Amino acid sequence: MRNLAVIPARGGSVRIPHKNICDFEGRPLISYSIEAAQKSGLFDMIMVSTDDEKIAAVAREWGAEVPFMRSAELSDHYTGTFAVTKDAVLRLENECHQFFDSVCCIYATAPLLTPKYLKEAYELFVSSHADSVMACCEFNFPVQRAQYVDDDHCPHPFMPDCMPMRSQDLKKAVHDAGQFYFYAKNRFHPVDKHQEVVRVFELPRHRVLDIDTPEDLALARVMFRAVKELGLD
Repeated sequence: MRNLAVIPARGGSVRIPHKNICDFEGRPLISYSIEAAQKSGLFDMIMVSTDDEKIAAVAREWGAEVPFMRSAELSDHYTGTFAVTKDAVLRLENECHQFFDSVCCIYATAPLLTPKYLKEAYELFVSSHADSVMACCEFNFPVQRAQYVDDDHCPHPFMPDCMPMRSQDLKKAVHDAGQFYFYAKNRFHPVDKHQEVVRVFELPRHRVLDIDTPEDLALARVMFRAVKELGLD
């Protein structure tokens, strides 16, 4: 199988300017994702999809390829990573005559992602014959006890019957970790309308970060150092 890694990294970050290449423990943030993909040994090509020349230069410096620049239409705040990944796949086919059997979309803001987890997720992807594998993480609080607050600041449970139950009696819930996804090529070239087969690969909480604000970035640095110092897997 020929495998492609796509790392989306647009240049228009508002809350953290040039977030994807900001300094993170002495290196550009995106370099960690590139390195994890490289060291996994899974990919025949690792490319960065960006609309920004500075990001493109950093990506190339760290060994990723930037065969073309992303269009402005796919570089706004509303375009999702699947659309960006699909665009990269189709342009590689049409413009560069490069074809792949599977694609892994890896977030540029994943400094705690390691090759080990990419390899384990890929093994699940292959062995399960899934159309896609999504990296997920367990919620750190029972979602069945979630509540909303009305205009009078009064709480209302979404699932009242679950409120008196013990935590250990409630089903574990996971959420999209926002770290990576594996896709089979049929996700980009659907030949029939079969129901998509999706599998979940669960990451430990200490390997999951969501970096959107300066506060997130500061906490990410603390977590990165803690994981390193404690030798967590």
